[in-house]
Amino acid sequence: MVLLNVVRHAEKCAEMDINTIWSGCLSLIMGALWFFIREKFEDSKRIERLLNITREEIARDTATKAEVARVTDHIDQRFNKLEEKIDRLLQAGK
Repeated sequence: MVLLNVVRHAEKCAEMDINTIWSGCLSLIMGALWFFIREKFEDSKRIERLLNITREEIARDTATKAEVARVTDHIDQRFNKLEEKIDRLLQAGK
């Protein structure tokens, strides 16, 4: 009877040890998974901040449609004046 109680106690201890080991393994896996997810989340926040800064720089450094239209009109006017001068020179040379 005593031997049977010792065997039962040993089985319970072995079962507890397996449960403890399994619980520890799961805890380590969950901890590693949590660390990985948190790292990726922080990295995505950092990339989002960099993207916003880049958007601001692009907006600052690029010309608007109105500016392009203004410059194009100015260039067209200058070419028109040059054409008129060339026409006058050709007319005077004849």
